[in-house]
Amino acid sequence: MSNTHRRTFTLGLAALAAGSLLPGMASAQALADLKKKGRITIGMLVDFPPYGIMSSSNQPDGYDADVAKLLAKDLGVAADIVPVTGPNRIPFLLTGKVDMLIASLAITPERAKQVLFSKPYSAASIVLYGNAKSPIKTAADLKGLRVGVARASTQDVAVTKAAPEGTQIRRFDDDASAMQALLSGQVDAIGCSVTVAAQIAKRAPAGQFETKFQLLQQNMAVALRPGEDEVAKAVNDFIARNSANGELSKLYQKWLGAPLPKLD
Repeated sequence: MSNTHRRTFTLGLAALAAGSLLPGMASAQALADLKKKGRITIGMLVDFPPYGIMSSSNQPDGYDADVAKLLAKDLGVAADIVPVTGPNRIPFLLTGKVDMLIASLAITPERAKQVLFSKPYSAASIVLYGNAKSPIKTAADLKGLRVGVARASTQDVAVTKAAPEGTQIRRFDDDASAMQALLSGQVDAIGCSVTVAAQIAKRAPAGQFETKFQLLQQNMAVALRPGEDEVAKAVNDFIARNSANGELSKLYQKWLGAPLPKLD
């Protein structure tokens, strides 16, 4: 290859890197494009309860589904909800199979290189949950106590990282086993999601258990294709408005049995 051709080839690659579309990649859409179609195709997980499930009538349901329908109504269009999986949700977005993702997608630096994130609309919180009479206030208070977790889970990692030396971390096969250990008094507290904590609160006498402190929070956002800044602004306005008026918190309470956590 001559120097001239080499320079041309290099410039071509640079142009691609600067934002030209690769084969199979969908172009960015303007807000007017979506409204002209009258419909928004939204990718959503349906195997991540209670954020995404299939209803008894075999339709996408859950917190994310309710948010998707509320957003579509806000924009004045219909919502077509398409089930996606964890591995294929970003490829579905980038290749145009869906217009956006409301799919419990946690914001990470790596994902932010691929998609355009909105402000957070949801969160998955991991908490330390224990007997209301226990004087646990911070991780330092766990020394000498028995703390249950589901083995190799996010909460296992979070508790192991936060707990001081001398904490008795007891690992169980799943959340259900850890929950039973707390209910039966085998452990003093457990690391669990707010969803599991809500289940325990329903089964135990009122006021017996409470959230002691938060271990971890993963914020989730709507994902769009890079360059869709106008659509992102409309989504951000929707999130800000429905956070302020309490609508998102109502939906979160409906599905997770707790108020929507504070989202940064």
